[in-house]
Amino acid sequence: MIRILVALVCALSFGVQGAWAQSTPANPVYVQIEAQPTLEEAQQSIRIYTGSLQDVNGFSLGNGYYAIALGPYAPDQANQVLNVLRSEGRIPQDSYIAQPQWFAGQFWPVGGSRPAEAPQDNVAAAPAPTAEPAPPAATPQSTDDVNADFGGLPDESPTEALRSEKELSREGRDQLQIALEWAGYYNGAIDGAFGAGTRNSMGAWQRDNGYEITGILTTAQRADLLGKYNAVLSDLGLRLVRDEKAGIAIQMPTDLVAFDKYEAPFAFYEPTGATKARVILISQPGTADTLAGLYQIMQTLAVVPQDGPRSRKGNSFTIQGSNASFTSYTEASLEDGQIKGFTLVWPLGDDARRDRMLAEMRASFTRLAGVLPSSAGIDDSQSVDLLSGLKIRKPKLSRSGVFVTSDGVVLTVADAVSSCSRVTLAESYDMEILGVNDTTGLAVLRPKSPLTPAGVAAFSTQVPQISAEVAVAGYSYEGVLGAPSLTYGTLADVRGLNGAEHIDRLDINTLPGDAGGAVFDDSGAVIGILRGNIEAGRQLPEGVSFSVDAASVMDLLKTAGLSALTSTETGQMAPETLARKATAMTVLVNCWE
Repeated sequence: MIRILVALVCALSFGVQGAWAQSTPANPVYVQIEAQPTLEEAQQSIRIYTGSLQDVNGFSLGNGYYAIALGPYAPDQANQVLNVLRSEGRIPQDSYIAQPQWFAGQFWPVGGSRPAEAPQDNVAAAPAPTAEPAPPAATPQSTDDVNADFGGLPDESPTEALRSEKELSREGRDQLQIALEWAGYYNGAIDGAFGAGTRNSMGAWQRDNGYEITGILTTAQRADLLGKYNAVLSDLGLRLVRDEKAGIAIQMPTDLVAFDKYEAPFAFYEPTGATKARVILISQPGTADTLAGLYQIMQTLAVVPQDGPRSRKGNSFTIQGSNASFTSYTEASLEDGQIKGFTLVWPLGDDARRDRMLAEMRASFTRLAGVLPSSAGIDDSQSVDLLSGLKIRKPKLSRSGVFVTSDGVVLTVADAVSSCSRVTLAESYDMEILGVNDTTGLAVLRPKSPLTPAGVAAFSTQVPQISAEVAVAGYSYEGVLGAPSLTYGTLADVRGLNGAEHIDRLDINTLPGDAGGAVFDDSGAVIGILRGNIEAGRQLPEGVSFSVDAASVMDLLKTAGLSALTSTETGQMAPETLARKATAMTVLVNCWE
């Protein structure tokens, strides 16, 4: 008879479940029955439960675990379902009532379909990625009338609170410690053990939130804490997005970003509103060498600021960076010949949401079958400034420079280092400014790390002959060609405008990128350093340039405590020999925002 009555209650409970599946109750709660450490394991458990239970849901807990829960139900109905199913042994004995605020994002059911319509691993690639529905929206909580705010949760005594606390699963206890840590009250291990450190943090949290200080959180207080913890994600539209073409499933802020395009090896999810967040999925076949190349390439892109930690270990890497506008995080790894990962770009100054969103993305990242084909997104709109649809980070200004010592000191024009947050040689060596001379308009740079140049300038000690042939070595096109070029002309005068001393006037066609380059005579000796094409605020006419003469350059280096080399060359140097010599001592100087 008892078995018949239990079966009847169970049948009635499922009848009510079906009704609530059509209409969400006013104060919904869930019966949490299990939590798994990975999305794949959670999906496998759900497939088992959906064979015998109704109203099965899957939620992210925001701490790397994924909950399986039944509901939503009204509180009294949830208790009835919990008791009946536990007594029947159909759900674990440590199942408990859970508040919707405890969940960060929903990954099941897929697309709002019935639980039986589970996604399979070998689903054909969809035309566009799919985003799965979110849980019921969490409402920000108040400490006033906490019983009403949390759906009639009991106002427990410390003894009762301790008893209900003992019913929490290990994952539930971990979640409370994580929420306390996030709120700034706990800094111990996430171990589910409520020792003195955890109790003290609970008491401090109770004090600051208007509760009686007991060091034991009641059911309502736990809901309040977790509700605040998850409220930071409430306006992001957190969804599990399955990008079948890229072969990646990952939680995304779908209220902030939407799929835009594929351009191998990337899938772009661009901002849809005022919050300029971006998500870029990485998907390509490859080897360890491919991964190493990707690691280097990512650091040249505008979405990866230069300032921030980088790490490459084994078959994975992470890159973090921030600038005045945004912060970005990139991770990628190689498994079974496939490189997959993601980049999250987030506006600066929104750290709380960014940190929670990043934790969700890292915890939910799942590899699906397949990678983006190398031809994905290729069209005719290609640009040397783009790499697979991403802008390559470019300096705001590039000029030429000359190695003047064997330990890598460089001479360049002052304009090349003005208002720069960072100065580099090409993109590899960071330089510090030793000094800027306003009279000559030149700057002296020293490498921050050891550097041995292939060649060093040797300066002429002779007064050059007017009308003699000269050559300027410089990065005329500011690095586009990848190597310096020689431009030939003649020495027009050994004075500047209005008879200025120590300035040579050249009859030569130069470009802005040539400024800072060495001026050679026909023996290969350096007779000066080319200045910019603006003098006294005026643009020079075509075919006219000026250079600082060798004597002034050597005096400048002496003032900086440096010894300049002097040339011993005699006779005329062959053009190809001069080109090799000039290439060895000429360097591209980059000024970065």
